Amino acid sequence: MPGCGVSCTGRNAEPVLCRNVRMNMESGYMGRIQQAEKNIIFGYLSNFVTLLMNFIQRTVFIWVLGRTLLGVNSIYTDVLSVLSLAELGIGTALNYSLYKPVANGDIEKIKSYMRFYKRAYTAIAVVIAAAGIAISPFLKYILKNPGDYSMRELTIYYFIFLFNTVSTYFVAYKYSLTNAEQKNYIQTNVTTITKIATVLVQIAVLLTTGNFLFYLLAQLFVELAQKIFVSVYLNRRYPYLREKDVQKLSNEETRAVTTKTKALVLHKIGDVARLQTDAIIISSFVNVDTSGVVANYTYIITYVGNFVNVIFSSVVSGFGNLVATESREKQYQVFKVYRFFACWLFGFGAVGFWHLLTPLIGGLWLDESWVVSGVVVTLLVIDFYLKGGRSVLENFKIAAGVFEQDRYLPLIQGGLNLALSIVLVQRIGLAGVYVGTLVSGILANLIRPVIIYRVCFDRKAWGYFADSLRYMAVILAVAAVNIPIRRLVMRETNLLTFGAMAVIISVIYNSVFFLAFCKTEEFAYLWDVAARKLPFLSKHKR
Repeated sequence: MPGCGVSCTGRNAEPVLCRNVRMNMESGYMGRIQQAEKNIIFGYLSNFVTLLMNFIQRTVFIWVLGRTLLGVNSIYTDVLSVLSLAELGIGTALNYSLYKPVANGDIEKIKSYMRFYKRAYTAIAVVIAAAGIAISPFLKYILKNPGDYSMRELTIYYFIFLFNTVSTYFVAYKYSLTNAEQKNYIQTNVTTITKIATVLVQIAVLLTTGNFLFYLLAQLFVELAQKIFVSVYLNRRYPYLREKDVQKLSNEETRAVTTKTKALVLHKIGDVARLQTDAIIISSFVNVDTSGVVANYTYIITYVGNFVNVIFSSVVSGFGNLVATESREKQYQVFKVYRFFACWLFGFGAVGFWHLLTPLIGGLWLDESWVVSGVVVTLLVIDFYLKGGRSVLENFKIAAGVFEQDRYLPLIQGGLNLALSIVLVQRIGLAGVYVGTLVSGILANLIRPVIIYRVCFDRKAWGYFADSLRYMAVILAVAAVNIPIRRLVMRETNLLTFGAMAVIISVIYNSVFFLAFCKTEEFAYLWDVAARKLPFLSKHKR
């Protein structure tokens, strides 16, 4: 048996060591598949519930409070994402460090990392609270034309957002253990239940009081109760977390976490500058209302896109186990499969968004006053697709602990995004913000594959880029084919024509993608996985 170090030749003979190695490999593979399946199932359920609840909540919010407070809500979310720079990647570095002790069942080492994590996150909460209080006097420069709302009111709203963010850090570190065990569904289920409770209470508050302050306080109390419950539940699930007899991490282990954290600091700063500043720039250079209008587009793209992201976020811990236990060749094969699947699904989402997003918002949901230009929609959709490709790279990077090699790239991206967005928003308006976002994102699509292929697979990345061109060619072709069909079918926008166009896009896109790539190794792998769960597929040839 190759790779076990023992000869396995001989008729009807399999040495015990080889058999054990084979069984362990098969067990690890099936374990990763089963945990990923469970994570994906609960992830999809969570995303469906979250999307539905958020859609209802957002609709009631717009009816009762209007677009200005919708913009304020979006801006404060981004401001506090910037403040979360204090997290500095410690969580990601420690999650990576937990994969091996969890796989080995090393309780003492787990306790050591978790105590380190707890202390780090307590310090982070204090830093974020202090920074949040320090920037509160400058809110008036961020919120341009806030309508009838006074800065006193807006500041009170801000501090409620700040409290919700800070309190999260006293519980969040405990989820790292369940995620390292590939049991992401535990966090997913808690989040889903909390979301349902929060939305129901907030809708009731909006309909009975129409007051934004009470709306925010409702969220605060529900989420605070959830955090207390999670802390108690995880303490009972992992009773050793309460033990006082905990060994300190060795200098080498602490240094390893510190080294990765330093690299992740740069990643975090760059990512925040690139991904969490759009609403702030729009509010500062255009107005708060426009932030609210664009927020509807990004809301739909984000939450529908999350249905795809569930698959890839659910396998990060599985990737970590894969990297710790399998050969580079096996890692490369699995990476290619997930990358292919990501391009298929994100491409499907991009084509659907490009054709249907504006009719949904301006025709079925709200009205034309909530519509942005076709150029802005195109930029948002292209960024959605490219971001999907980056998510696979990022997930594998995290699982493999590849943090240092591209540590300066996010800084370059963040600086480029801020510079381009601020200059272009003053020259060409709203579209300029998303030109900056798109251009800065493309850098990672070009540079990160080269690094990952060299470090993780010891290969050149030419095959990655060749595949990228093939995938994009098919996606663009399908998008173009559907233009005349949309004009014919959707002369008027209503539920019937919208549904018909959605079906047409689904059939054409998936048929073309299937025909183009059904003979590839990546498709064969996916087919085999599906055939294990759906036996009738095994009767059909690819």
